[in-house]
Amino acid sequence: MATFTSNISSRRNSFAQHVDATQAETAHPQLDLHTVGSMFIVRESVLVHAPIDRLFQLSTNLALVSETLAMKAIDTGVSGGVTTGHVAANCRVVWRGWKFGLPTQHHTLITAFIPPHEHLSRIGHHDITAEAFFQDTQERGHFAFFQHDHHFSALVDTASGTPLTELRDEVSFELPFGTLGRLTARLLLIPYIHRQCRKRFGLLKELAEGEGWRPFVDA
Repeated sequence: MATFTSNISSRRNSFAQHVDATQAETAHPQLDLHTVGSMFIVRESVLVHAPIDRLFQLSTNLALVSETLAMKAIDTGVSGGVTTGHVAANCRVVWRGWKFGLPTQHHTLITAFIPPHEHLSRIGHHDITAEAFFQDTQERGHFAFFQHDHHFSALVDTASGTPLTELRDEVSFELPFGTLGRLTARLLLIPYIHRQCRKRFGLLKELAEGEGWRPFVDA
């Protein structure tokens, strides 16, 4: 466990030096922002030269999520709660840390979970067309509403025949407090979510395209 933690810490230092270059390679580098009433929807995507199964396992690994969020998964005794390994359908994660100088606790539920190669169907109001998908939704926290959709599309590099995966994230959120909440969203939350998506994509791309993915992916 000590070696595993040390590996994450050393990789975090090297990752910080390369994230700008990695971000420059994203398939869609511009922020995609939409509003529906008081709801904000932030979309990001990236193309990764690695197979979809690898990207799905990396994306659902709690150690990597903790690293990008800079928050810790804690054991509160909640039903279905997990703190290590990978998330799965209907599991719960309670995240604790500091955001914007304030102590934060975010309770999340995995509200949809379709691994690669399983049958894809309509879930709620979503038309799922990617080859894999999962969704985390806030159960309790500072948001009036928060939901994060993770889409994975399997592609092939036509020149080399090697597998590619497109990752597409969609973060939908709403803050309380009316006009003040919407102003806070535009000034603080939207830039923050944009940075967090790009940070996560950068880390996943770095690991998946190299050899760093091996400790986090089941054989």
